[in-house]
Amino acid sequence: SGIISETDIWLRLRHALEAGNLTLAKRLSGKLPANRALSSSDLDSAATDPIAYLGAAPLDNAPEAQRFVALFALQRLAKQSPQLAYLQWESKAAYFTKEEQGYFYGWLAYEAARKRDARALEWYQAAGSPPLNPQQLAWRTRTSLLAQNWREVQLSIDAMTPQQQREGVWRYWKARALKAQGNLATANELFSQLSSEHNFYGQLASEEIGTDTRAAIPTGYQPGKTEINEMLARPAIQRTLALYRMDLRTDAFREWAWASRKLDDKQLLVAAEIARRNGMYDYAINTADRTTQVHDFNLRYLAPYRETLQDHIRHNELDEAWVYGLIRQESRFAYQAKSPVGATGLMQIMPATAKWIAQKIGIKSFRQSLANQLDTHFRLGTYYMKTVLSSFDNNPLLASAAYNAGPSRASKWRGDTLLEGAVYAENIPFDETRNYVKKVMSNTMYYSQLFGHPPSTLKQRLGVIAAKTTVVNAQTLSDER
Repeated sequence: SGIISETDIWLRLRHALEAGNLTLAKRLSGKLPANRALSSSDLDSAATDPIAYLGAAPLDNAPEAQRFVALFALQRLAKQSPQLAYLQWESKAAYFTKEEQGYFYGWLAYEAARKRDARALEWYQAAGSPPLNPQQLAWRTRTSLLAQNWREVQLSIDAMTPQQQREGVWRYWKARALKAQGNLATANELFSQLSSEHNFYGQLASEEIGTDTRAAIPTGYQPGKTEINEMLARPAIQRTLALYRMDLRTDAFREWAWASRKLDDKQLLVAAEIARRNGMYDYAINTADRTTQVHDFNLRYLAPYRETLQDHIRHNELDEAWVYGLIRQESRFAYQAKSPVGATGLMQIMPATAKWIAQKIGIKSFRQSLANQLDTHFRLGTYYMKTVLSSFDNNPLLASAAYNAGPSRASKWRGDTLLEGAVYAENIPFDETRNYVKKVMSNTMYYSQLFGHPPSTLKQRLGVIAAKTTVVNAQTLSDER
């Protein structure tokens, strides 16, 4: 009906190519006038072999559509190697408009930042005034952190949309940038606002202003017998428990989601307590996690199986809080948990890794079914945790990254110089692993406090990450867990 303009279609086409969705891009191109449509065969060639396409494409006085296919090829090449993309660009930059040049530099800088290329900031500056998207701005900030360029950190965050700036990660790093530049009053105001949030950056912000996080853990609310019985009387709760007992986990999960959809904070904690009593630990944690005003961290951070785990933790000289912090993130203590790639159990161990560990610790006639027996599972998992921890400077942050993404990647992500632990975590290129290590370390802090362990700050636990070295032990470990 004419609501979606040609400009809208072109913008969506750009987004489709940036995401590598050629099918959608070709379909959208068909809706453009002939003089703006992209050649399907050119798109295929640019995607399959960017260097060959760029070598053959005539760009002198080329129309916009042809230039844009070339930009797509350059972007694809930048994903593989920023250096190769830049070498191609040097001989072709003059054929593009100023806006197109800025567009390319924005993507080149983004891919370079993700690969720890020292030229990333230089290329971000070359991008000039065209607005960067949220991903590009996030990585401009991260690469500025690596360079300890606090002014650039602040400028990058200030260029974000108001919505992106409200994210805890960027509020924290903006406060750090302000503090580093001497604006302590504004920095402390941001830290103070963030410190009330129960997460990784809330914990770090609390430490920046000296708040005693140990006194801030809410554990006071305890539902009474009447409240428990009233919740148990609800048909949806009864159906959930019945389905769970019959091992119909998908149906039980859906029923629970329906039963708990409109509960207030206290009712959520009552439901979480019922789940805990019935061994539905992941349900209990997920439900307790949803409260906004009234909290009980004894339910958010359940610690089942402590008696079974203790011997294995002591034998491997591990920090109990870190073990629980990792298991909570891996499986939420769901005994039957299985990942899409085949990792199983509370500690999500891959079959190949279980077999490797079994050989190391002398389990004869090992078979996969043994890995799912609770005591054996903990024996295998804690041994692996100890192995990666020992191989990575006894640093739980590095070890957590290795546990999730593989030892070789965790080692590769070290910087060329010493790195603050939080900066290392923020520059992990995999979204899943970056979020994983933050949550594991945040969990560890809460478990340590709930267990009554000696005080230790999150910053101390994150430590300082040594520069890249050959970590011989890490290279002997399997990258499949």
